[in-house]
Amino acid sequence: MIKKFQEIINWGIRQSINDIHIAGGQPLVYRKDGILLSDRSNVWHPKDIDTLVESLLSEKQLFNLRKRWSVDFALSVNRVRIRINVFYTTRGLSMAIRLLPEVIPDIRLLNLHPSLVQIAELKSGLILVCGSTGSGKSTTIAAILEEVNRNRALHIITLEDPIEYRFRSKKSFIEQREVGIHVPSFKQGLLDVLRENPDVIVVGELREPETIRLALNAAESGHLVFASLHASDAEDAIFRINNAASGESDEIIRFQFASTLQWLIVQQLYFIERLGFRVPALSILRGTTSVRSIIRENRLSQIESTIFTSRNEGMFTMDRYINEFINAQKNFTHPNRIFQMAEDQPEEPVFQSSLIDPNAVQDVVYMSTVQEEMAGARKTRPVEDYDQQYIIEEDADLKSLIAEMEKRMPSAAGGRGVSKPLPPKGAPVKKP
Repeated sequence: MIKKFQEIINWGIRQSINDIHIAGGQPLVYRKDGILLSDRSNVWHPKDIDTLVESLLSEKQLFNLRKRWSVDFALSVNRVRIRINVFYTTRGLSMAIRLLPEVIPDIRLLNLHPSLVQIAELKSGLILVCGSTGSGKSTTIAAILEEVNRNRALHIITLEDPIEYRFRSKKSFIEQREVGIHVPSFKQGLLDVLRENPDVIVVGELREPETIRLALNAAESGHLVFASLHASDAEDAIFRINNAASGESDEIIRFQFASTLQWLIVQQLYFIERLGFRVPALSILRGTTSVRSIIRENRLSQIESTIFTSRNEGMFTMDRYINEFINAQKNFTHPNRIFQMAEDQPEEPVFQSSLIDPNAVQDVVYMSTVQEEMAGARKTRPVEDYDQQYIIEEDADLKSLIAEMEKRMPSAAGGRGVSKPLPPKGAPVKKP
């Protein structure tokens, strides 16, 4: 199965394919230049997909798949970097595969507006790149970071889920952390990162209010912060940030966002029929005095008109960008030049420290599941049935914990649990 999978990835690279979908009993489906196509000669049996997935995933990733019924990860196949989401459907496991260039593209080859090179010269503030899944957000951020990497001696730390582009330190020193492997969450990573002396911080995606708040704190403390966000336009993106907190905190968030925003880019992929491929189409909002005032005062309905009237300050609405930049361009770089195989050099190895417990985060995930089940049970059973709580010591064994909980939980017949002796030292301890 691995060999067949590698052949599909190599074929995808040769054909400049963006996405590949594998589902049980179905023809191979792929997306090229935004158009969904299928190969009816290539059909996978559900059991073959199970075998393939099992061979691709680590022990921890398999654990997450069994418990969550989906898993997201990235890996290199024949020097091609791919991002994979495995999920459960009526056909068994399905795979959504995104093909990424192993060589990080030069920003000047991405058919982007040349003004984006200015971002690589900034010292602090927030750079927000927005758009839908598959719009090229990660590639744009990676290209700007590589520009920094080549030209400035800075310490760059990334927090990603998963790591898509593998950077090699050049003039800058780059360290990459993957959520679930090198750090348990974006929140913990952002709490750690300010103690790690970074100049540039990259947050793979802003999802939770706490992650947004910590990212704004990092930008406000003088760091250059890159982040991506799912948003359809600038107003939508600002609304999501401004409403990341409620009560008195929402005003603090707005003021932080207003004071730190440097660029807000919304990106889509625009198909040029005469060329037969897609190029990025952008909406660009800059953190000018007027824009910051609008954000602070929450006058979001004025954002679009401000972008429209701020042409001289380097801002673009999506329509004007297409008309004035894309339609005026005569020469575009073909995706085949951007989508390159890696150079003929060994890939930087991944090292697993013997001091790290690779299953530590698994325990957290599993305990969360147990606690949720107990919380659900409390809704249907008397409170006195759960009058004993436990303090879990740091060195507690998970199997001992589960066994003890099962002994003390009410029986399936509805009876009270029978009190048992306390477990030995190092196992869960009963609290009155």
